[in-house]
Amino acid sequence: MTVDQRKALLDEQFGICPICLKPAPEHVDHDHETGRVRGVLCFSCNAALGQFRDRPDVMRRAAAYVEGNVWKPKLVAPGVYRLPS
Repeated sequence: MTVDQRKALLDEQFGICPICLKPAPEHVDHDHETGRVRGVLCFSCNAALGQFRDRPDVMRRAAAYVEGNVWKPKLVAPGVYRLPS
C-alpha cells in the first residue's frame, strides 16, 4: 500500500478509527487469509482483532459478555451442549 493509498483510505474514514472512533489511527488492518486491506485502525483495535483471531463469533460473544449478557451452553441431551450462536 502506498502512502497516498493509505491517506485516501484514512480520508474515507474521516480520519478516525472505524471501531472506537478515536482520531488519527495509524495501523493498516488486513484480512490474514486474503491479504485484503480493510482499513486503518488504532493500535488497540488492531490488537483486539488479532487477539480474537478475526473471528466474528468470538467478537459477538465478547460484546454480549461486556454488555452483561452472559452466555451459557444449553444442555440438549446428556453430555451434549449447544453453544449460543
